[in-house]
Amino acid sequence: MGLRDRLSKKPEPTGSHATGTHATPTRQVVQLPGAGNGVTAGLFTRSDPRLERPDIQVNLFEWSTKERTRERVIAHKFPGFSMTPVHLRPDGRGTVRLGSPDPLAQPAVLFDYLRTEYDIQAALWGLRLVRRIAEQPALRAYNAGEIYPGPELTSDADLLDYVRRTGVSNQHPTSSCAMGTGPNSVVDPRLRVADASIMPVAVGGNTNAPTIMIGEKCAAMILEDANAGAEPLAA
Repeated sequence: MGLRDRLSKKPEPTGSHATGTHATPTRQVVQLPGAGNGVTAGLFTRSDPRLERPDIQVNLFEWSTKERTRERVIAHKFPGFSMTPVHLRPDGRGTVRLGSPDPLAQPAVLFDYLRTEYDIQAALWGLRLVRRIAEQPALRAYNAGEIYPGPELTSDADLLDYVRRTGVSNQHPTSSCAMGTGPNSVVDPRLRVADASIMPVAVGGNTNAPTIMIGEKCAAMILEDANAGAEPLAA
């Protein structure tokens, strides 16, 4: 059953979260399937029409998000929906460095979010976009009001503070072992690393399908070398 079919059940109104929504607790908005990830709709768009490719992704979740941590998403106990804007192509570049002389110690990871003015403006644009979507007539019957960041927050300064306090990574790290032929490349075109770390830049979307493609390409090259009688690389 799709989201359109579920919403056609005419539930009590819910509220929007511009990253989440709430509803009266007497009735469910949707019945979540046990085998899904809850993302039933989404979009890709550009924060600036001059951009060649989309730099914003929006995901629609079938619950009202109370909190999202690095470990999990915690939903409100009442029905609702959440829309989360994701900045796909930030200017900021993080680092992964040695955190200690101890080889077993955790590395020092710096994501370095919101480093540039473009990154800030894209995040604010995405937040305002999901607010506009939640206010559309098609969702009005299901929207009882915004919970987070809250309709009282309207200025750039207040919204940016909200983003800084609540923004999290989508846990799609890539590009620490870039493939290519330039001076910053680690892996050559006959790649021997089969994961997302060889992407020269982060893809503008989810990383699952491209990573599967990388694995399949690497497997095909291993078979090519084996069929050609090439000596395997030393471990």
